[in-house]
Amino acid sequence: MLPARAEAERLLEEAERCNPGAWGNHSRVAAHCAEKIAQACGDMDADKAYILGLLHDIGRKFGTRHLGHVADGYSYMMSLGYDEAAKICLTHSFLNRSLDDYIGKVDTTEEELEMIRRGLAAVCMDDYDRLIQLCDSLAGAEGVMVMEERMEDVRRRYGSYPQEKWDGNLALKRYFEEKAGADIYTVVGKDSASQAVRNKW
Repeated sequence: MLPARAEAERLLEEAERCNPGAWGNHSRVAAHCAEKIAQACGDMDADKAYILGLLHDIGRKFGTRHLGHVADGYSYMMSLGYDEAAKICLTHSFLNRSLDDYIGKVDTTEEELEMIRRGLAAVCMDDYDRLIQLCDSLAGAEGVMVMEERMEDVRRRYGSYPQEKWDGNLALKRYFEEKAGADIYTVVGKDSASQAVRNKW
């Protein structure tokens, strides 16, 4: 189950008031990219993709946490009955369903860590999980970024970026380019997307 588009936008705005930061606009850019790519693929629900992109980082509502935002987002969306959004909160940082994928501090309780571990072991990832993982790697706070530049930015901020995850993100880009039949940066309107997304805010 998912919230309606307007409700997802309201949830993000409410979350930003609780914990202001660049993550809100990053989420909007990810949503923009997800919607455009889903439209180009033809066999995906663009509205669903937009909502999932908008809510993938909603756990940041509860403060400045690293791995903790995954647990917070999953628990929050489940508490509202939005299991599809909860799934994306869980999977967006883990290409291989492994905690080894995570870049950043492990700042969870043991109970939260076990919840994430169990959830990843049980989940069956689909193209919506993969799409939001891709869009998370394209979305900067100011607009669409070249994926390698976005990953390099993460590497600078956190001190490392596993090569397996780097290569996995590029493989996702190739997968969706084949599915959409076009260059991803063209699909999302990289050169004009920053202004287009800002106009929505």
